[in-house]
Amino acid sequence: MTGAVISFTSMAVAGREVSLDLDTFEIMLYRSLIGFVLVLAIASAAGTLRQVTTARLHLHVLRNIFHFIGQNLWFFAVATIPLAQVFALEFSQPIWVALAAPFFLAERLTRVRILAAGLGFLGILLVARPGAVPLEFGTVAAMLAAFAFAATAICTKKLTSGATTTCILFWLTAVQLVLGLACAGIDGDIALPSLQMLPWVVIIAVAGLFAHFCLTTALGFAPAVVVMPLDFLRLPLVAILGMALYAEPLAPLVFLGAAVIFGANYLNILTETRLIRDRP
Repeated sequence: MTGAVISFTSMAVAGREVSLDLDTFEIMLYRSLIGFVLVLAIASAAGTLRQVTTARLHLHVLRNIFHFIGQNLWFFAVATIPLAQVFALEFSQPIWVALAAPFFLAERLTRVRILAAGLGFLGILLVARPGAVPLEFGTVAAMLAAFAFAATAICTKKLTSGATTTCILFWLTAVQLVLGLACAGIDGDIALPSLQMLPWVVIIAVAGLFAHFCLTTALGFAPAVVVMPLDFLRLPLVAILGMALYAEPLAPLVFLGAAVIFGANYLNILTETRLIRDRP
């Protein structure tokens, strides 16, 4: 989880730096290109490349369209609003998964899930403060990114019943490489990263893959009720970096809202874990 926290935070800072030279489509293009090469190299060395199949290709494509949309919105938010606010709103993703799961994963909509969704929405209001401050498009982008990532998680849940990690990562990078190339080149002008920006682009690509690897590995070693509190460390870390690097203020309501959102997530995870443990 330490690796995941550092990787997600590094990707946010790198995304802010790269946004000075590249638009979000170009960032996704180069991230996917580097990621695709890494997946091919690592899978070939590990002998897992044969695990890549075209089974349920439509679901892979749907998953990665959602992820592509969410990641573009996330990079836009990272470049336009305080980093702590982006991360706080991103924590609402599991709440939308819990609400959508009954419709797409045949899971029950329990009273705890409804309560968690209500608390999560309250936390979002504390972070965004509509009416109290002008609602920036970057804030809306961060909210929509959480929705898109929730849709991605639901598709991933469906895929993990038959697809391996290598297969999922292969189609993740391949589909988004095509989407990034198409969207970045639609105006006939794809900017190349400068030598100063190239290290940041590499950090985005490597950190993105490594973060998901670390998170998946952590969940394999320990239950979600242990892992998720550590994920919350991303918020104070990125808030300190935002203050130190970009003079972003430490807004108490952002931390309060994030704590409410996280508490709602943790309540839901704790309840679900107990239900699983108590089953005969």
